[in-house]
Amino acid sequence: MKVYTKTGDAGTTALFGGTRVSKHHIRIESYGTLDELNSHLGLLRDQEINNDYKDVLIEVQNKLFTIGAIMATDPEKAVLKNGKERLNIEKISAADIERLETEMDTMNAELPEMTHFVLPGGHQTVSFCHIARCVCRRAERLAVALFELEPFEANALKYLNRLSDYLFVLARKLSKDLQADEVKWIPEKK
Repeated sequence: MKVYTKTGDAGTTALFGGTRVSKHHIRIESYGTLDELNSHLGLLRDQEINNDYKDVLIEVQNKLFTIGAIMATDPEKAVLKNGKERLNIEKISAADIERLETEMDTMNAELPEMTHFVLPGGHQTVSFCHIARCVCRRAERLAVALFELEPFEANALKYLNRLSDYLFVLARKLSKDLQADEVKWIPEKK
């Protein structure tokens, strides 16, 4: 299979189901940002971090591909004439969301109580995690905009929301594991 098809040379791309849309369509922006997030998570996973975190990140990367596939499917062509779904893959489940919550609870149990916002940084690995968190928030914003226009599975939105929380807690836990300074944001008073 060739990587280049030349079908996008005029600025359009095909959704799963064959519908062609502009490459700047909110649907393409949404799953393109998921792809960007997935790349940042790969970079984070390549760092010297606990293997348990790496295992969770691989799971997350797979779930992001699932959400991307959902977003890349034309909703008008999502169901075939025989009633079967065109996209024959596992969807995002409540258990997937709970998995992130459980991971956060486990990490939070080892962290000091948060009394202030935290400035990103302190260690390169922590910074990679914060960048992934920010890209996740952008992906979520785009997904919400798409959902308002053309609804898709609500669990995908919930997953993205929980994932950004997970990445924040992971950044704090990595700071602790790596003995990096966690700098609190303390607003200056007038």
